[in-house]
Amino acid sequence: MADRDRDTEGRPRNARPRDGLGRPLPYGTAGVERQEEGVSRTPSQTLAEAQRLLDAGRPFHAHEVFEDAWKSSDGPDRALWKGLAQLAVGLTHSARGNLTGASSLLTRGASAIEPYAAVAPYGIDVVGLVAWARAGAEAPQGLISPRLA
Repeated sequence: MADRDRDTEGRPRNARPRDGLGRPLPYGTAGVERQEEGVSRTPSQTLAEAQRLLDAGRPFHAHEVFEDAWKSSDGPDRALWKGLAQLAVGLTHSARGNLTGASSLLTRGASAIEPYAAVAPYGIDVVGLVAWARAGAEAPQGLISPRLA
């Protein structure tokens, strides 16, 4: 059995290069720069970085930013960050042509963030994102990245 790719702290990591939508490429192939994992950001920094990546057509990488926030949170916003990550993965599936996966993740993400609609934490347009996700789940082909706030 071959050794697994590992990061500097010994955790398993897939070191294969990836394309702009996060799909693994063969070793030795030039891929896009990967999003650094485990970065601690403020909510404002998280939203700004994720929006930048969404605007650049890199929803897989935006998902990784939301995943950092989700995995580092143990408070009431944990489900919000997880839901936003699911929306980004839904957008990724749409861009990859996996319409069933897109629909499923958009529906799941919308349900996860919907409880935050009355509060609009961090200026997030939860109502607009839920509407975008539900419409996208019905017609997931060719989705356009949403505005988060």
